[in-house]
Amino acid sequence: MSIIPSVFGRRSNILDPLSLDLWDPFHDWTSNETSQFAAAKIDWKETPEAHVFKADVPGLKKEEVKVEVEEGNVLQISGERRRDKEEKNDTWHRVERSSGKFLRRFRLPENAKLDQIKASMENGVLTVTVPKEEVKKPDVKPIQISG
Repeated sequence: MSIIPSVFGRRSNILDPLSLDLWDPFHDWTSNETSQFAAAKIDWKETPEAHVFKADVPGLKKEEVKVEVEEGNVLQISGERRRDKEEKNDTWHRVERSSGKFLRRFRLPENAKLDQIKASMENGVLTVTVPKEEVKKPDVKPIQISG
């Protein structure tokens, strides 16, 4: 974890070469659309059987989230939370819930079984499970030493 604050309130992933967070230098970072939600928090753990990603996406329906694999082995998780429509007679006293788009990308290791990826959502948490191929131990054949 970096002790130097990042430029836009996001931690740098310099120590995580597999994370491919997108940053758009031409985006208007001062607009109200930018929010903490735009940098959806995702945990990635590796078990003996799979790579498991868990993303906090509170308030989103599964239809509002996309999970894709692109460029062969890049897992992409994206979505958008829209703002509530404002009515002319409404008076807002506080707006704290974030809105906006998010896009996170992760380069998957070569042992990922891309054709067996599964995703599910429960209680505002998206879980993506990427099974791993078994690591085959090389066959060791003893050789007799003559002499």
